[in-house]
Amino acid sequence: MSDASNGAGVSVGQITDPSVGGQPPVGGNPRGGAKSAFGRILGGAAGRNLGLVIALIALCIVGAISAGPRFTDVENFMTIIRFASVTGVLSIGVTFVIIAGGIDLSVGSVLGLATVIPTLSAVQTFAGQSSWLVMVLIALAVGAVAGLINGVVIAYGNVVAFIATLSMLVAARGLAEIFANRSTQIVRDQGFLSFFRGDFLGVSPLIWIFLIVAIAGWVLLNRTTFGRRTIAIGGNLEAARLAGIKVKRHTMYLYVLAGLTAGIGAVMMMARTTVGTSTHGTLYELDVIAAIVVGGTLLVGGRGTIVGTVFGVLIFAVLTNIFTLNNLNTSVQAVVKGVIIVIAVLLQRRFAERSSRR
Repeated sequence: MSDASNGAGVSVGQITDPSVGGQPPVGGNPRGGAKSAFGRILGGAAGRNLGLVIALIALCIVGAISAGPRFTDVENFMTIIRFASVTGVLSIGVTFVIIAGGIDLSVGSVLGLATVIPTLSAVQTFAGQSSWLVMVLIALAVGAVAGLINGVVIAYGNVVAFIATLSMLVAARGLAEIFANRSTQIVRDQGFLSFFRGDFLGVSPLIWIFLIVAIAGWVLLNRTTFGRRTIAIGGNLEAARLAGIKVKRHTMYLYVLAGLTAGIGAVMMMARTTVGTSTHGTLYELDVIAAIVVGGTLLVGGRGTIVGTVFGVLIFAVLTNIFTLNNLNTSVQAVVKGVIIVIAVLLQRRFAERSSRR
């Protein structure tokens, strides 16, 4: 598929892989046509998402059996999604980074920093005449600036993404502690609290934000040149460069996007907890990467879906809820989650090897 926007007309071979949205090859054995088509569907994104749906249903059955009415209550399901919404929004931004072959370990710390600065500003500057929209904009700006720094260092400084974002993880957490002086800032703005404590059509604003970000992410990845370039860079960096894609600039945009979703997550975290503190988002980066991997996005880049990421987030949220309702200790939870991640990575490798043999 050529890059229509720049007119370079150079094919990016990786995009022709049906698993990332390209068209299947024409021709082949006519006797095995129906079987091959069915196999291609199961081997593609639809098949992987079907597996995630089955896994989620199986978990719900386990929850219903082990926890009974406490799990099957509608309010419990709403609570699961509401608590998963922050991780979900962060995961959608990082999915773009990983599809492009990068990694972002800093989103949890950036989220913490983006809760501290707005709440401090509200206390010191806007108290009494506060505008909660200003607080929201500050959180988004903090996230975007952190993402921009990551993007510039990685794309133009040629620093490995793992090192650059690990440095941001440490630096953002340290800045949050310095600004907050290791204290918790309480969100006192009544407009902010009233908005997020309400509901729309009986659903929490946090869930609506998660849904809107997920839809926007899906459209951006699957229906725009930005998304096609992201997949192309992750599939074959050199081919993407030869196709005329400005790889460095696009990479920078991807990290800004991840930072921006961390800013959105910060707003949601402040709404959920009504405080801003440097400990917000601790270890969230691990939950985010785990959900993305379980959702089928390849850590080496080139393949991934927003739908898969959403299911990955929900699977871990349901699993955590089952653990909590059955009073399993956190150590057991960590072991089980670790096993799930290893299984997901092994399955990814098997799918990748099978795709390469086709």
